[in-house]
Amino acid sequence: MSHEKNRELIQILNECAAECRHCATACTEEKDANMLARCIKLNTDCAEICSLVISFLARGSEHSEHLLKECADICTDCANECGKHTHMGHCVSCAEICRRCARACLQPLQATP
Repeated sequence: MSHEKNRELIQILNECAAECRHCATACTEEKDANMLARCIKLNTDCAEICSLVISFLARGSEHSEHLLKECADICTDCANECGKHTHMGHCVSCAEICRRCARACLQPLQATP
């Protein structure tokens, strides 16, 4: 997979990583941050895997494909957790981009024979 072919995917991964980092920080600033511990951990995991996948895609690594599946799984978990906190705008935004990112990560895998 070349990085030119994956420009849009790399952009979505970058947006997801940034939104997850923002959400994790915003969660720590909430009144009951302890209640959001799982959300914060998943935000951090999601941001990290998205950044890692960007690196692999950018250099055309042969290992990109199996990391995309893992990334989609973590993005989905993060979206589901953030989706529980609909009263917090940062979690709503994070859940939306994580769902988009999970779908985008699976697209190249579905195209592969």
